[in-house]
Amino acid sequence: MIRNSRRLFLVVVSAFVLTSCGNGGASTAQESYISGNGAVTFISAADRQLAPKLSGDTLYGTKFDFAGDKIAVVNVWASWCSPCRAEIPAFIALSEKYSDVQFMGILTRDNLANAEVFARQLAVPYPNFIDDSLLLGFRNTLPANAIPTTVVIDKQGRVAARISGPATVAGLSNLIERLTAE
Repeated sequence: MIRNSRRLFLVVVSAFVLTSCGNGGASTAQESYISGNGAVTFISAADRQLAPKLSGDTLYGTKFDFAGDKIAVVNVWASWCSPCRAEIPAFIALSEKYSDVQFMGILTRDNLANAEVFARQLAVPYPNFIDDSLLLGFRNTLPANAIPTTVVIDKQGRVAARISGPATVAGLSNLIERLTAE
């Protein structure tokens, strides 16, 4: 009897120790995302398809409808994603530099409260959609294949480019300038 009690005690203690070494209850979204390498895919103007309608509720509790009449940068991100967090200041700076370009975000697989706190701390000035089902609209063009992913839409409302993984200021500026020159 004492031997069985001791064995049960060791099993319970072992289980407790093993489970307490986990990652603090992080969501499976954090464990199952694919991080891109920053590869850029550019589609020639003749081969572009229309971007999906980008409309809906935003992180700050407003509604936003993108008219599709100018170049747009759509960043797919999450507040728990380190590369996403690192690139947001660059997006803010670029949104100020290119005031004629519509910057937008699509929050994916995230806790809205955490994302809102993060966005407010950085004073993100552009709308961030909270409905990641908007991503389905890109499935026939350049879908988000990593977190983060940035999709660039041309002046005619067509998907023109994608950056899979963290975007750089130089890389994104180059895409915007290239589309502006078209």
